[in-house]
Amino acid sequence: MSWASTALMAAAAMGLSAVGLPQSASAAATSVTVPMPPMSTLDPSQNGVEVQLDQGVILEGLYGYNTHNQLIPVLAKSYKVSDGGLVWTFYLRHNARWSNGQPVTAQDFYYAWMRLASPQDTTGAIWQGVMTYVKNEGQYHAGELPASAVGLKVINPYELQITLQSPHNILGILASAGSMPLYPPVVKAHPTNWFYPQYFVGDGPYVVKSFTPNGDIVLTRNKYYNGPVGNVDQITIVPSPTTPVEDYLSGALDLAWITNPSDYRYILDHPSLKSQVHLAPQYAVTTLEWDRSPIPSPLDNEKVRQAIAMAINRAPLVNDVEYGMAGATNVFGTPGWAPAQYEHGLPYNVAKARKLLAEAGYPNGKGIPTLVLYTQTQAQNPAQVSLAEALAQEFKQELGINFKIDPIAQTLDNDIVYNGLEPGVKPGYVIGYGNASWIDSQYLPLKANQLIHYDGALGDLAFREYAKDWYFYNYDPRDVKEFGNPNDPSMGVSFSQWKPLEQAAMKDIAFLNAWNAKQPKWYQEYIANSGPPLIDIWDGLVKDWKDAKTPAAKHQAWVTAWEFVGTYSLGNGNASYGLNAQVYTDEHEGSVLYNLNMENDLMQITSSSTEADKLAADIANTVMKEGWDIPLFYSDSVYLVKPNITNVVANPFGWTWWNDLQYMKIK
Repeated sequence: MSWASTALMAAAAMGLSAVGLPQSASAAATSVTVPMPPMSTLDPSQNGVEVQLDQGVILEGLYGYNTHNQLIPVLAKSYKVSDGGLVWTFYLRHNARWSNGQPVTAQDFYYAWMRLASPQDTTGAIWQGVMTYVKNEGQYHAGELPASAVGLKVINPYELQITLQSPHNILGILASAGSMPLYPPVVKAHPTNWFYPQYFVGDGPYVVKSFTPNGDIVLTRNKYYNGPVGNVDQITIVPSPTTPVEDYLSGALDLAWITNPSDYRYILDHPSLKSQVHLAPQYAVTTLEWDRSPIPSPLDNEKVRQAIAMAINRAPLVNDVEYGMAGATNVFGTPGWAPAQYEHGLPYNVAKARKLLAEAGYPNGKGIPTLVLYTQTQAQNPAQVSLAEALAQEFKQELGINFKIDPIAQTLDNDIVYNGLEPGVKPGYVIGYGNASWIDSQYLPLKANQLIHYDGALGDLAFREYAKDWYFYNYDPRDVKEFGNPNDPSMGVSFSQWKPLEQAAMKDIAFLNAWNAKQPKWYQEYIANSGPPLIDIWDGLVKDWKDAKTPAAKHQAWVTAWEFVGTYSLGNGNASYGLNAQVYTDEHEGSVLYNLNMENDLMQITSSSTEADKLAADIANTVMKEGWDIPLFYSDSVYLVKPNITNVVANPFGWTWWNDLQYMKIK
């Protein structure tokens, strides 16, 4: 018996017809039942699905989102930026209240943010809040500096000043969970379960009426809330069911999240459900990414990569592989994603692709060996394997290029997609994926800038062949030959063994200082804000060695200095680049990578959202033109909503599910 038949039988057993389905089990009352993944906590400092309730539903910050997922001021009345984008001063509106009637003040933000960055908090997701950009946060969290050194200051109850480590547009991250305020008296009194109903005090539109860890959560209206809100009095959150359509049909759910293609096909064929289904673009793009293998291959030729990019017909990928639950795109963007308006991907043009291939010396693919297309395994991601098969068929048919599909473990797959160079990778491509967690410059390119984070992962063959030693060996063999082996405990014990290291350090520091001095003024300021001068770091390393009392301690101090100058592998496609590697990169990366890296740095520190959008688009345009990463389609959220409910917003960010449930209305 098919699933559809089972669902219809269940509906019939409840006295329902296929056409006359119930609007909601609780439509008479202003109550809505919503499915979400289980939540063990509601603490915004953690990293889980609870952040979607924390950022706007039960807690509210300086910024948030409207029903169109546009960033808007919420508790912030206004702000000003000074000192070249380093100092942001926010002025809070005076009428915001906690659910116990007390005013929301700048001190509540200070308390919550410093709690997240506290040296005593070893589990907090600092990266998902504004503190990740605040001056001296890292040193405070590491216990190296006192709280007074952190760039956070309460000017008065309604004025908060934030000093950043480097300029950055922080408005987007102020809407994230880690940037929410907390009510200090309750959290101090009940630090591990302050969000339980008997203690909870929030400043959002809803308060917690009941909370069962990993079970049901009931939210009711905050009577002191005075911001925009819908008319739903109670929101019941239930753990996401395994049969969402059946539960929706029975009236157990008012909203249902659809991820199974067979469910979606059933809905489209259903006379009533098809009018209740909604599709909303996620800020997430699936791509075909060059795997950057350092083994010579035709993919070193830009025209070959461009030909492959232009031979991709995305329509069957979206309709047949993704079952219509996605949208075709040839840019790093989705509808509503601001940088996409400035992006220009390579078009689908088989005739031009074949011409490029012939110009590269491979007419009809002749002379190109079988390439590899890496995917996750069938058990891990069957849709990705199907996508790889469809792509391989297109490349064979349109270009005469053969691909061997190689399903690999998810860990290795992630290393190839998101990191630098990985040993054993053969020339080819890997299915990639990029999304955004919130509106912030780090996410604007939707992973188009991921590859440039790793020196030597891109560029010409000679650059990649040289850089592979940074990734493939414990310590770069060239640096070992020049300075000595860090694995030898006898090295670095006498100061004479420092001479090669010190000579290289002085030479590298002189080069990098001269190189930096030739860069634009903004870059020089950026470097100055990034940390102490290189010579000061080196002098500190030498002092640490001199202060060491035992041969073992002196060896370890020497190893630390070695790793400042030399380069070593961190494993999993990562490396720590010393001064030597920085010098080599500056000398050999070429103008394309230089421009990409400069644009990426400038994008991070600009205070202008429009400028950041254009820089993100420039990065994406270069990556697409080079054929390094090829957008295929964006993901769609698919969900059911009862006809009497409006203002349901799908979360377009990496968390998916629902955004801003407080806006829901019942007609």
